[in-house]
Amino acid sequence: MERKLRLARLATFAYFGLNGFLMGMWVVHIPVVEDRAGISHAVLGWLLLLLGGGAFAGMRLTGPLADRFGARAVVPVSAVLCSASLVLPGLAEGAWTLGAALLVFGFGNGCLDVAMNTHAVQVERGYRRPVMSAFHAVFSVGGVLAALVGARTLSWDWSAAATLAGMGAAGLLFAVLAAPALLRPEPAGPGGPAAEERKAAAGARRGTPARIWALAALALMLMLAEGVANDWSVLALQDVLGAPAATAALAYGAFATAMTVGRLLTDRVAARFGPVAIVRYGALLAALGLSAVVVSPWIPLALAGWTVFGLGLSGCVPQLFSAAGHADPDAAGANVSRVAGLGYLGMLAGPAVIGPLTHLVPLNVAFLLPVALCAVAAGAAGILRAEPRAATGVGKPAGGRAEVSEAAKAAD
Repeated sequence: MERKLRLARLATFAYFGLNGFLMGMWVVHIPVVEDRAGISHAVLGWLLLLLGGGAFAGMRLTGPLADRFGARAVVPVSAVLCSASLVLPGLAEGAWTLGAALLVFGFGNGCLDVAMNTHAVQVERGYRRPVMSAFHAVFSVGGVLAALVGARTLSWDWSAAATLAGMGAAGLLFAVLAAPALLRPEPAGPGGPAAEERKAAAGARRGTPARIWALAALALMLMLAEGVANDWSVLALQDVLGAPAATAALAYGAFATAMTVGRLLTDRVAARFGPVAIVRYGALLAALGLSAVVVSPWIPLALAGWTVFGLGLSGCVPQLFSAAGHADPDAAGANVSRVAGLGYLGMLAGPAVIGPLTHLVPLNVAFLLPVALCAVAAGAAGILRAEPRAATGVGKPAGGRAEVSEAAKAAD
């Protein structure tokens, strides 16, 4: 069992890294794809909504499928779909074909996102301690690797179609090779098929618990704040403080690096202090960092603010996904899909909300909106305390340290 759990954890790392790599390869090639399709920035902005819409649809579909067939079956299929569809934007020659390509690629990405997070919850349950944040850190590492590979292939003048096809083929192979290490669905427990039927009937009657929607609302607020950093950090340093382009690029670099490092450290902190503390103090730290960006007249202070903002946000969203998955083991996929789906909409809403605000106030002042959202999330962090320890085996007992199973110790 120990070896199976360790291999399952490694396989989950692989799928998170693959997802980050595939998304990163698309991001790196956006300018080339835009030029090939012959569209303007404005049209591309609208088409990117199709990417988000496809992802949202994929998330909502995959959650119940993972609950019914098990993440072991759904993760590889989702990874194959996401990998195979990567080439489509590189082949697009107009707005209509690019829109269709982004819709399909977004759908595959949404499927993989929910499937791999659902399996991550299952792995975390086996370890009986927090391990979710490290998976999300590896997603970021995959994006960094994609940036390096994409930069090299672009310098060699490889076409977008050729590069995306090659990387998609590698992703297909990767998805298939990692599949055997995934965990099988957990046993249904006492009662056999009759108990299964009763659980399904009860689930149909009770609908989605209010706590899951509360977690989803927190995900929306925190991922909207994250989306603001993705889309506006570089521009803010240029427009507000007059930084050169090369210096302004450091704003997002500082944020992304802090996010990755924070996620690598969060699991051990969560094991000692619990998920409530991670979200409460992390969101407060994020609000403090972004407030420094709002008021800073100096570039170094603004860069420090983006760093603190990323560090604060880094561990928050993984805790929400974990809490949603553990809330009801029989509906882990569906609950993760609800939280991830609403959170993803929040990330897409970031540029849509901040943009119009800049017609009324300066860009840095518009950042007070995500500051307020982080403060609200900090105040509402107590919702994570309702997680039933008896069902999850992941939590902070009275002594202050999370319980760790003997199997998890051996797996490490």
